[in-house]
Amino acid sequence: MPQVRNPILPGFNPDPSILRVGEDYYIATSTFEWWPGVQIYHSKDLANWELIVRPLTRKSQADLRGDPDSCGIWAPCLTHDGDTFWLVYTDVKRKDGSFKDTHNYIVHAPAIEGPWSDPVYANSSGFDPSLFHDEDGRKWFSNMMWDHRRRPHLFTGIGLQEFDPKAGKLVGPRKNIFPGSDLAFVEGPHMYKRNGWYYLLTAEGGTGYGHACTLARSRDLWGPYELHPQKHIISSKDAPLAALQRAGHGDIVDTPDGKTYIVHLTGRPVGQKRRCVLGRETAIQEAYWGDDDWLYVKDGPVPSLYVDVPGTRDDTDYWSEKKYTFENGLHKDFQWLRTPEPERIFSTEGGALTLFGRESIGSWFEQALVARRQTHFSFDAETTISYSPDDERQFAGLTVYYCRYNFFYLAVTAHADGQRELFIMSSEASWPLGKLEIPGPPAIQIPNDGKVRLAVTVRGQALQFWYALEGKELEKFGPVFDATIVSDECGGHQVDGSFTGSFVGVAASDCNGTAKSAAFDYITYRPVEHESDRYEPRRERLD
Repeated sequence: MPQVRNPILPGFNPDPSILRVGEDYYIATSTFEWWPGVQIYHSKDLANWELIVRPLTRKSQADLRGDPDSCGIWAPCLTHDGDTFWLVYTDVKRKDGSFKDTHNYIVHAPAIEGPWSDPVYANSSGFDPSLFHDEDGRKWFSNMMWDHRRRPHLFTGIGLQEFDPKAGKLVGPRKNIFPGSDLAFVEGPHMYKRNGWYYLLTAEGGTGYGHACTLARSRDLWGPYELHPQKHIISSKDAPLAALQRAGHGDIVDTPDGKTYIVHLTGRPVGQKRRCVLGRETAIQEAYWGDDDWLYVKDGPVPSLYVDVPGTRDDTDYWSEKKYTFENGLHKDFQWLRTPEPERIFSTEGGALTLFGRESIGSWFEQALVARRQTHFSFDAETTISYSPDDERQFAGLTVYYCRYNFFYLAVTAHADGQRELFIMSSEASWPLGKLEIPGPPAIQIPNDGKVRLAVTVRGQALQFWYALEGKELEKFGPVFDATIVSDECGGHQVDGSFTGSFVGVAASDCNGTAKSAAFDYITYRPVEHESDRYEPRRERLD
């Protein structure tokens, strides 16, 4: 059988929920503050995956303006009841302190591409909702439950309640059916039924290096649930040298020929500081059902880098240079931050990507930033900007961005007298203050007319900006930065509170409030194989 090398969804793609309908597999992943909400991928063979839809596209489904970094859309669960696709998700409005404001919703569609309905509100008792369709046709809604009084044990268990699709609401009693194991932080529930058993797969241990998938079962939907003999069926918490770290938050799928797989999130740390620049990614493991009716991962709980799957992966597209132009609109690889009203921040009319300067970079409300995921540890990115700023409160350019506390930004601006300048801004692991750095060199004057090429090269842990005026070759600008800054481990609250990944793209700010525009002709992204990359050496790719 062919083997696939994990992760199957590289770059920021956490909290996978997997589903098979006939011969088609689908995975939904979290998008947090990035819009449109939820990524749904399709595959025929578990090896080759294509992004086919982001179902949350309307203000009526979610409005993330004001959601803090790493809040927004958490842990979608994608299911199918034989006729209809169902998607449940959380919109997180607050995650700091003892309180969490977490609102859970349900949408549905006749086909995976949509149209997706307006949401039905479910509850706000916790996050990571899931929908289970029982054999008798009843639907059951579960989510982790939060108790602000119980610090440090704020995760109280998995709540279960019936969902009535005709009434459009949860009905009947709610019960805490599973408090979790001694690893604590129980979340991410998914329910299944097999051979008369109800199975409950949860995530535990937090989404850092102690993460795990925990399995329990009961003969009764309401419990009590007994723990798996291994307790945690996937985890790298006791294997610090494993290639796939932070393994947890999984979901189970069966193939048409009866094989079983688990998808789960994972992280691939780089360097001695163990920072996951690409964020939490999606991996897959082969599993099997034992004679005791328990599910086991084929090669044990520590996740495998290589896994047997039905298909052979074609990595041609993964390693190909992408040159994005905008004659046909914005490519699906790109997202923006928070707003369901994209017309306020960008346009592709005229064949260029035009950003309308809004609030400062890092704003939780309305900033004009359009970017794609970093999916390789080493890459080149480039764009060309046309921009005539009036003063220093207007700036636009190329950014490598994680959140307001973690970014690098090569920008065109102007002096108070209107003279155009080029400079670098950064915020480097600056939580909680969000301190802005102007790391040097000093801003340089550039002609007031003409386009400017802006580029960035990332080689493992090293990030370097470049620029060129019209008719000139690219030249280095600024120091070599630590590229691992744009990682979960350096975000707000570090690994325990930062959940996205590095993006590269373009941005424009107008702190005067006049929506000064900047036009970008193209954006290129070129993967690079580099000797410093632990996970992607050429000899592995060509095996």
